[in-house]
Amino acid sequence: MPIATINPATGEVLKKFDPLPPEQIDAAIGRSVSGFRALRETSFDQRAAWMRAAADLLEAEQDDVGRLMTLEMGKTLTAAKAEVVKCAKACRFYADNAEGFLADEPADADAVGALRAYARYQPLGPVLAVMPWNFPLWQAMRFAAPALMAGNTGLLKHASNVPQTALYLGELFARAGFPEGAFQTLLVGSDAVEHILSDPRVRAATLTGSENAGRSIAAVAGRELKKTVLELGGSDPFVVLPSADVERAAQVATTSRSQNNGQSCIAAKRFIVHTDVYDRFVDAFVAAMSALTVGDPLLDGTDVGPLATEQGRDDVEAQVADAVAHGASVRCGGQRGDGAGWWYPPTVVTDLTPDMRMYAEEVFGPVAGVYRVESVEEAIKIANGTPYGLGSNVWTSDAPESERFINELDAGAVFVNGMVTSYPQLPFGGVKNSGYGRELSAAGIREFCNLKAVWVGAGDDAGVDSATE
Repeated sequence: MPIATINPATGEVLKKFDPLPPEQIDAAIGRSVSGFRALRETSFDQRAAWMRAAADLLEAEQDDVGRLMTLEMGKTLTAAKAEVVKCAKACRFYADNAEGFLADEPADADAVGALRAYARYQPLGPVLAVMPWNFPLWQAMRFAAPALMAGNTGLLKHASNVPQTALYLGELFARAGFPEGAFQTLLVGSDAVEHILSDPRVRAATLTGSENAGRSIAAVAGRELKKTVLELGGSDPFVVLPSADVERAAQVATTSRSQNNGQSCIAAKRFIVHTDVYDRFVDAFVAAMSALTVGDPLLDGTDVGPLATEQGRDDVEAQVADAVAHGASVRCGGQRGDGAGWWYPPTVVTDLTPDMRMYAEEVFGPVAGVYRVESVEEAIKIANGTPYGLGSNVWTSDAPESERFINELDAGAVFVNGMVTSYPQLPFGGVKNSGYGRELSAAGIREFCNLKAVWVGAGDDAGVDSATE
């Protein structure tokens, strides 16, 4: 894929970029190492001041940055500006909490024969971040804010269709006061990632992206013995049970399936509805999805814009066509319009069966698949019946039922009577083919730290234990 800004609403190429040559990549890694040496010596208070300055810049520039994201990947301007504000909040969250999250953890000194014993979190060094286009600011910020507050430096390889957003991020932290090299954007293609990750100066990597991209990064990092965090695809279940507020569930289902034009890893994609409330839910859901306004993402009042890439639109179209060919029913949408741009309408598909691609695949667009179930047991079986395990939703007012789903859903997150959302205060990540490791909360900032055991004795024979290693 060329490194270029292509407006998804029109297909027009707005700006092209040449990838960095190898010598500039090498120089950037060198600056990252120098930046790490400087950053790790600063205090939490100093880093927090810089991080709050970054938040101030984001809030002041939200209109321009939001418009840039909309032109690059098609999300509505309203959603884009909200994404910028969310990034500012994450910066302030880690500015306020990093020192506490990484405070020394005391151990029982007497039990280990020490005067003092504790564990200390220390940064690893330069970390490669390979990020996707669908939330081009937020998904990079989920890594950047905690990494910089921990004292690590970042090298951002962003998706090739959001280069200007990537460059903005590459400049943001320097403008906020962080040392040179603390966070840099590398405009490179995917073919350069292995070389960068194999460089011994790069200590770890994080990736948000496809399952295949995650496997590739994990293979290289495994060979090089480097830490990774992977947040991969999802095919999140949205279970609606008889005791649920069905109308409210249908409203939230519509928001979840259409947010970011349907291009969100943690969007609900498979709607698993008990037969007792199936017809009520489907009718309300179809009505709400049909009422969404599809149009220019820069205009107020637009709910759904174009998909980010032509290939993405073609993939969604093929998945729906396959379902229809195998007997599924399209309750709304299902046909892309004519004209320029990569548009696909909000769509609801019912009567899904296991021989359809949509039954278990992730659909990355505003397309919902609805499944009818006869029991809680069947709902859990279908919910867990994919290779993915990122987020999940269950709608019920029955407390024991709720607890059962919390325990039995194979996912990194379970939201009861609400939409799966990433919050700085909660750990974020998946299981199974949705990846491993966690972003956000205390867990996220600790992922790229060395947890160092510290034992301080009096200098005599204390601490010598010949019976164990």
